[in-house]
Amino acid sequence: MSKLEDLLARKGALLADGATGTNLFEMGLVSGDAPELWNTDEPEKIKALHQSFVDAGSDIILTNTFGCNRHRLKLHKAEGRVKELNIAAVKLAKEVAATVDREVLIGGSIGPTGELFQPLGALSYEDGVAAFREQIEGLVEGGADILWVETMSAVEEMKAAAEAAKEFDLPLVLTASFDTAGKTMMGLSPTGLGDLQSQFACTPVAIGSNCGVGASDLLAAIMDITAAYPEAFVVAKANCGIPQIKGDEVVYTGTPELMAKYAHMALDAGARIVGGCCGTSPVHLAAMRAALDAHRAGTRPTLDEVIAEIGPLVSPPNKAADAARAEGGDGTGRRRGRRRG
Repeated sequence: MSKLEDLLARKGALLADGATGTNLFEMGLVSGDAPELWNTDEPEKIKALHQSFVDAGSDIILTNTFGCNRHRLKLHKAEGRVKELNIAAVKLAKEVAATVDREVLIGGSIGPTGELFQPLGALSYEDGVAAFREQIEGLVEGGADILWVETMSAVEEMKAAAEAAKEFDLPLVLTASFDTAGKTMMGLSPTGLGDLQSQFACTPVAIGSNCGVGASDLLAAIMDITAAYPEAFVVAKANCGIPQIKGDEVVYTGTPELMAKYAHMALDAGARIVGGCCGTSPVHLAAMRAALDAHRAGTRPTLDEVIAEIGPLVSPPNKAADAARAEGGDGTGRRRGRRRG
């Protein structure tokens, strides 16, 4: 049993951390700069962010390595520093986790490569696996407890990350962003993510959703997963309400009270790991910690109840298109030929 599974068994539900990027912007990060470079350039700021999440009650904190792969780092001429920056990130998080007398696990954050896989783009599956493996080697060498693959959209990329992860003796968590009419940008549904588990080279310990377009949409996604896969460990890591553009800034509508409600509903929907993504500050996270500690199991919420408590869906599923695809169409009323197999 991994540290993650052991802690889940002992505590029942775990609180993950909040936003990395949006909180670092508040600390001086400039749009367009690579936050991963702060692992060596501004280590005290990274530690301060982790400390704020630990102080708010997080059981899991994610490393500042979301874009710490060769393809994203090459945009900043730092593709040769993949292992260095990943190792540094884990060590900073571990230093903070060691300051408290309770167990705090370190999730090595692994985001998308930023490239399209063949045939839509130039990146081959093999090159994708190699890029993820290189990053994971740094996270493992630094001492991460979990390989935390997040904000995924494409099936090929998820499979490549799992292929790389199978070589290492750490639990894999994999979450997708269902931000396009109830699916990922590349067309994967929440239940489709559950179906993929058997196709991964390394079976995830937990699956779920993060980021996206709003807390209600994310709750709808994890409700689909838990309904189809009731035994799965499911992660809910929603944005703090709905992002809105105000001048030159992106402002998130979620209040601490709303995020506490979201935490309660996520648990009743079947999530076992709850956290916040973009816009989620330590103040929001503290309210979520209090919600988890005070939670008493209730009935599974309906989608109407989620909308009434948390707010309307921002990008609701296109039921007509989904029905057409299920009948063999393409979502426009035209029939498609079926392949045998």
